[in-house]
Amino acid sequence: MTRAFSSLTDMLNHGFDTVIDVRSPDEFAEDHVPGAISLPVLDNEERARVGTIYKQESPFLARKLGAALVFRNAAAHIEGPLAHHEGGWRPLVYCWRGGQRSGSFGWMLQQIGWRAEVVQGGYKTYRRLVTKALYEDPLPHRFVQLGGYTGTAKTALLPRLAARGVQVIDLEGLARHRGSLLGDMPGGQPSQKWFETCLAQALSQLDPERPVLVEAESSKVGQILLPPSLWEGMKQAPWIEVAAPLEARAVYLDAAYDDILSDAERLKGQLAPLRYHRGHALIDAWEGMIDAGERIALCRSLAEDHYDPAYEKSMSAMTPRVLQRFETPTLDEPGLDALADRIAGAVQTMEI
Repeated sequence: MTRAFSSLTDMLNHGFDTVIDVRSPDEFAEDHVPGAISLPVLDNEERARVGTIYKQESPFLARKLGAALVFRNAAAHIEGPLAHHEGGWRPLVYCWRGGQRSGSFGWMLQQIGWRAEVVQGGYKTYRRLVTKALYEDPLPHRFVQLGGYTGTAKTALLPRLAARGVQVIDLEGLARHRGSLLGDMPGGQPSQKWFETCLAQALSQLDPERPVLVEAESSKVGQILLPPSLWEGMKQAPWIEVAAPLEARAVYLDAAYDDILSDAERLKGQLAPLRYHRGHALIDAWEGMIDAGERIALCRSLAEDHYDPAYEKSMSAMTPRVLQRFETPTLDEPGLDALADRIAGAVQTMEI
């Protein structure tokens, strides 16, 4: 039995007990339906082997080998990770196109007595629905951008605001990047497709009748591109802006970028390309601060001599509509909590 989905909302709210992705581990790692478990019926090498035989030798031989491998691997899944399920279990199964891999596995589960269904069109159906939501249709949400100079703790404010009832989307968190020259995070960034899956899921959980706060970003966070529907919504959004003294920002940046600031050679390598934009004298000064362990001074100069001019240039080009500006003397924990209280109160009463 196959299950057709006509909207992303319907697919995300599928109602099944378990979603099973039977594609190869590499396919699953790039992107998958949120909450799905990976039970491949062909691993990476097996899938490549079957594909090679199909193209270079014979489709029949490829299907025969594929069937043997699929049922052998499926049997191992039934004896292993699925063995504890009772008779009323309802799994939803998908592969790349809703073809032989998911059809074979779904059939086997049905023969046992489980109420399994297969996604019509497979992962391609899911991906098409995500693309429609993020690339083709306008988003129904009303966005407000949270702006301010680098080091004003905008990212740290987002979870505080969420805890105070404000709807937020943490784009840097989803993209696993701090959105700046030194923005790389341990573990690297997700695939573009997985970022979009996480974004679509996050948006689906928000109330379109209430404003959604997002940190002001360019159209690219690290190597991740913001999908057109989101970017259009952000470009039209009003802003609220946070401001803090340079010294407070330097202290905050020292803590927030500790992983990068602690690796002197890596840090120098990341700053080196700026010689062509900021001049040799400034980069040499930064390298001297790195060698001397003067991290606060380095963060102060990075903000004042690099990030701030870039922000001011961007603001003059965009001229956003700033609804309100919030100043804070400190960016420590009490200061951020007090700032979040003020911003949350304002967002919930703003007419946007």
